[in-house]
Amino acid sequence: MESQRSFLLIGLAMVGFLLWQQWQLDYGPQQIAPITTSVQTSTDLDMPSTDDLPAPSSDGQNMIASSTSGGKIVSVITDTLILSIDTKGGDVVSANLVKFPIEQGSEELYSLLRPSGDKLFIAQSGLIGRDGTDSKGRPTYEIAKDSYKLEGETLTVPLRLTTPGGLQVTKNFTFTRGSHKVDVSYVIKNNTSDPKQVQQFAQLKQSMLEQEGSMFMPIYRGGAYSIEEDIYEKYTFDDMQDSKLKETTPAGWVAMIEHYFVSAWVPPQDEKNNLFSRILQQTNGVIGFTGQTKTIQAGEIAQINNILYLGPKDQDTLADIAKGLDLTVDYGFLWMISKYLFKFLQVIQSFVGNWGFSIIIITVVVKGLMYPLTKKQYESMAKMRALKPKMDALKERYGDDKQKMQKAMMEMYKKDKVNPMGGCFPLLLQMPIFLALYWVLLESVELRHADFIFWITDLSAKDPFFVLPVLTGVSMYLLQKLQPMTMTDPMQQKIMQFMPVAMSLFFFIFPAGLVLYWLISNLITLVQAKIIYASMEKRGLQTK
Repeated sequence: MESQRSFLLIGLAMVGFLLWQQWQLDYGPQQIAPITTSVQTSTDLDMPSTDDLPAPSSDGQNMIASSTSGGKIVSVITDTLILSIDTKGGDVVSANLVKFPIEQGSEELYSLLRPSGDKLFIAQSGLIGRDGTDSKGRPTYEIAKDSYKLEGETLTVPLRLTTPGGLQVTKNFTFTRGSHKVDVSYVIKNNTSDPKQVQQFAQLKQSMLEQEGSMFMPIYRGGAYSIEEDIYEKYTFDDMQDSKLKETTPAGWVAMIEHYFVSAWVPPQDEKNNLFSRILQQTNGVIGFTGQTKTIQAGEIAQINNILYLGPKDQDTLADIAKGLDLTVDYGFLWMISKYLFKFLQVIQSFVGNWGFSIIIITVVVKGLMYPLTKKQYESMAKMRALKPKMDALKERYGDDKQKMQKAMMEMYKKDKVNPMGGCFPLLLQMPIFLALYWVLLESVELRHADFIFWITDLSAKDPFFVLPVLTGVSMYLLQKLQPMTMTDPMQQKIMQFMPVAMSLFFFIFPAGLVLYWLISNLITLVQAKIIYASMEKRGLQTK
């Protein structure tokens, strides 16, 4: 096998891999301007119908009826979140991320939850079951103020309700400084003389109409869940349309994922929970859970808890909240390698203080560690080139007799102790490392709006002046020139000559951090190849 053909196949395989990944995933999300935090009535919003909610699992009957009572929107401001909570149902109908502007330098915040239209995305929760507050319509809670602001370390927003059945319910949203985690709890007092049964539910409802992305930027947007047997499983909107999710599991969680951010409901991790999904009006996807049925004796007080996470894909934070939740940082099938590469990148950044220089350093380290494989690869390719005169002679001798030609080539390889796969195998061993690092740079929210130097002010955005893509294309061209073509097929030669140009076009739309990584890798390979060839020439081996 000729060395150039090996590189051609590997390059085409990489492009094919990226294309395949894109077709397997939903497109990435649009970035939406934030909504106002002023007080509104719930009739201004696209509120859920009673069919939105799950049937209680205790008796299998959906007792929910419509409610015409109106609510109002309560604004909550913390150092990490600006939320809107509807007193009708106690749903979170909008969430803006304070520390994440929609664009670098912009005062507009990234909107994770949105209340209406084709960008609808809300977090609903409540109590169903025989005596649940949501079993006969969405309740309208009472609240003391129209707005709340975090002043100390924690803030609790209490929504209160007394049901006709004699339950006194307080739905608390508790916020903590510096956190995107919201603790949601129900304090339920049974003021009757009979036992009461309730069952909590929580779900994420999102429009499926918003489909936007890039052909070569495979970013997932859709659902995900965790069960005991599979701690992380994607559940796309197509999956929701094909079949309903129906799993009972200890612990578990449900989430909606987009590039850099995740919204998740985490039920009590010491109980069994029921995970479900549904499609509403053929436009909205829902994924959620129902908890265990709780019996509250007469005169007793019970508390039910869950967690709502609304924020960035911070791996350490997510891992602390629930098992497998950190896997929403989607590194694909190479996640185990990517996970450790990211930790290494974090360590470097803690010393360097610049993600761009951290990318350069980790690329240098990885390429250095893989130098023995690179050395074997280039030595094998040099040996193959040295055999070209003999291969030309065999072609002239045997002409179109492919069987004799193949036999003669194998004898020649054996006699000269050359492995025709020697140039491919070391390269294939290196590919998982580079693909894993590729996913780290694509998925890590830490690189979003991260500054580098000079004109590169955002490593997650494309190079505004296309300097890095052009330099990367030049480096690929130089690498190709360093490996003289031995193939005789004119078409293959043209494809090889065109590859640096084609790859450079991809780099024009890639984030600057990814292109920087590729450029540094190419430059290191150029230096390593020069060193390897110089060493071989000293030993009297042919390299050209």
